[in-house]
Amino acid sequence: MPGVAGESSYVDCAPTPALAAFASTVWIQQVGDRPLAQRHVPHGGAEVRCVLGETPRLLGPQTAATYQEIPAGGTVVGVRLRPGVLGGLVGMPADELVDQDIAGSDIWPDLARLTDRLGESATPRAALDRLQSFVARSAGEPDPLVNEAVRNLMPWHGSRTAALTALLSISERQLRRRCRAAVGVGPKELHRILRFQGFHARVLASVAQQGVSDVDLARWAVETGYHDQAHLSRECRRITGVPPGEFLAQSRAACTCGHDHTASIDPMLRPGNGRFVQAGRLTPA
Repeated sequence: MPGVAGESSYVDCAPTPALAAFASTVWIQQVGDRPLAQRHVPHGGAEVRCVLGETPRLLGPQTAATYQEIPAGGTVVGVRLRPGVLGGLVGMPADELVDQDIAGSDIWPDLARLTDRLGESATPRAALDRLQSFVARSAGEPDPLVNEAVRNLMPWHGSRTAALTALLSISERQLRRRCRAAVGVGPKELHRILRFQGFHARVLASVAQQGVSDVDLARWAVETGYHDQAHLSRECRRITGVPPGEFLAQSRAACTCGHDHTASIDPMLRPGNGRFVQAGRLTPA
C-alpha cells in the first residue's frame, strides 16, 4: 500500500527470468485517495497492464503521450514489452496495434479467465507474477534481425538509422517492413522514440538523485543525442505534448514521493557510460 495515507506509489522491477527476453520491466502502482491521471510516454514497446478487478488491457506502441485515469484506491500491475516482441506475442503485424488501447481478451481469449484470478490474488506482487506467467506463456519468437536493429538504436549505442541497412545486410524497404511488423513503427520513428527515452531516463535519474534542481538543457540535449536544445524541444513537444521545462516540472511533481523507476532507467543509462547520470539502485518493495 502507499506509504503515507492519500499518496500513490509506483515501483518498477525486473521481470521474471522466463519473461526477461520479452519484457524490459514490470511494475506495481497503487493509487491513494484521489483518482490519478497517469501519463504514458512512448517507449518503443507495448504494455500489458491491469487495474485489478478489471480486464487486462494491451497498450500498443505509442507515437505520442496518452493518459489513463486510475480510480482512487486502485492497484495496477503491468508488463512493459521490449521493442520488437509485440508481433510475435500477438501473432499479427504490430503496426495494426499502434496507438491502440484494447481489451487483452480481444487478442488472447483465454486472458478473460485471468481477470478474476488477478483480482483475487493475495498481494499485488502475486497478481503481477500471475500476469507475467501468462505473458511468458503467450510469447512467440521475436525477429532476430529486428532485435539487432533495436539494440543498435538504443540511446547508449549511438547508431543512426542510415547505418542499419549496411550493418544488417538488408535493404531499407525490407528493414522498414520487418520493423513495422515486429515493433509497430519503422526504424526512423523508433530511433526518435528511443532517443527521447534516453532523455526521459536522465530526467528520472536526476529526480531520484537531486529533484532536478539544476538542469542544463543545452548540455543534456547534446549528451542524449540531439543536435541542440531546440531540437530536443521540438521532439519533446511532439512526443509528450509539452516543452522540456514543463516536462521536467511534471516529472518532478509526479516522482518525488518515493516512486522507484530504477528498472526503467537502467536499460537506457548503460553502466559505465559517462554521458549519462547513473541512477542509484533501489530495492523494490
